[in-house]
Amino acid sequence: MEKWSLLLDGAQLLVFGMGMVLAFLVIMILLMNLLAKVLKPFAAKFDALKAPAAPAAAPAPAASAEDANLAAVAAAVVSKFRNK
Repeated sequence: MEKWSLLLDGAQLLVFGMGMVLAFLVIMILLMNLLAKVLKPFAAKFDALKAPAAPAAAPAPAASAEDANLAAVAAAVVSKFRNK
């Protein structure tokens, strides 16, 4: 009988633990939604303080002759593979 008692105690502890985790998550979600509603009026102030967008990146350098040779080799390999 002791085995069943230990299994029952373990199951009760399992259900209690899972219930506590579920309760914590539900409370956390509710508090996060409440905080979002409370802080929504202040969002406009922080949007104005955001830094301006970063300048555009410099253009890429022109392709070298080596890049052109590699592109030609790759095109030849693809062409040969497709014509098999």
